[in-house]
Amino acid sequence: MTADARTAPRGSGTAPWTRAALGANLLGSDGRLGITIFEEVTALAQEHGAINLGQGFPDEDGPQEILDAARSAIADGANQYAPGQGLPVLRSAIAAHQERFYGLTVDPQTEVIVSTGATESIAAAILAFAGPGDEVLTFEPFYDSYGAVIGLSGATHTTAPLRAPDFQPDAASLEAAFSERTRIVVVNNPHNPTGSVFTRAALELIVRLAERHGAIIVTDEVYEHLTFGVPHIPVATLSGAADRTLTISSAGKTFSVTGWKVGWLSGPAELVAQVRTVKTFLTYTSGTPFQGAVALGLGLPDAFFTSAAATLRRKRDLLGEGLRAAGFDVFEPEGTFFTTVDAAPLGVEDATDLARRLPSLIGVAAIPVAMFCHEEGAERTRSLLRFAFCKRFDVIEEGALRLGALRERV
Repeated sequence: MTADARTAPRGSGTAPWTRAALGANLLGSDGRLGITIFEEVTALAQEHGAINLGQGFPDEDGPQEILDAARSAIADGANQYAPGQGLPVLRSAIAAHQERFYGLTVDPQTEVIVSTGATESIAAAILAFAGPGDEVLTFEPFYDSYGAVIGLSGATHTTAPLRAPDFQPDAASLEAAFSERTRIVVVNNPHNPTGSVFTRAALELIVRLAERHGAIIVTDEVYEHLTFGVPHIPVATLSGAADRTLTISSAGKTFSVTGWKVGWLSGPAELVAQVRTVKTFLTYTSGTPFQGAVALGLGLPDAFFTSAAATLRRKRDLLGEGLRAAGFDVFEPEGTFFTTVDAAPLGVEDATDLARRLPSLIGVAAIPVAMFCHEEGAERTRSLLRFAFCKRFDVIEEGALRLGALRERV
């Protein structure tokens, strides 16, 4: 991939900032902008006093030392704009993290930017390189913000399916999804909502196809430290990937500080520079007192990272027991905060309808996987639900207990 091919803008004209660009899941039956299924389920959970296992945020704070560091930063006056690229201390910590865990050499001066969560990095990368006439390929189900941002860019959103039970990329479907118009392939690994961790073979195939079609790879690796018995393999470490891959992660999931919204992106300098230009006109900068605290977190001993994954794995297992007892077919996740289940064994074909009824039926909330899909994918995943296990043990225990009543009430 030549430098010109990597950095030249694609498409022409201005992206259509329309309701349609935001995706069907935000539109009501009358075509007006509505609320997301996340908001709807959360409101139902509150109305019925349900345990909300729909939204993927922890209900416990992260390590005390990074919380104290943020408080100290506020007290010490770190309350104004940080540099648009991010504080040097955090950019250096990100580079050190990539070297420490993956053997990747990253220049903190030119190959790293700090963003308002991983979501902004993803948006800035897509808006920087895709436009009308281009295609952006994601795996389906896909994290909901991908579809909205692709729509806003004016590019066409194409997908390759991830099918139960393992939710791994299928070679034939993936090859068919690429075309000469594919500008970006977005790789969310570990994968939300399915909880799968892509194999090395699957990732190598993605790289080969991206090379063949001259596509940029944008990786969303926010669950990189939260895998269970399988390794996380950054795409950028694979042969042929480094010069076309933008790697994205964040502090929110690893350190249980989702409200801080501190993310980052790293990759080749010429690609990072273009993303930074777009990011300048999104938020410019954010989270000054949190950035130094995150830098401290990235330097914590290995024991912190292994312990966090081990604790989350126990929570996965605890919720899984409750879901199986409830009668679901459970697809055990290899990473992330989420377990995907099939409600078909309960005689339920429409998991979206079930998700709307669960809070009143048994006092538990979940999210239908169909909400993470286009129309064809929504039909394929019609009976699937996603449950979050990133909660306190007592909350999961109570949720599992309530799930036990589902068979007789559904």
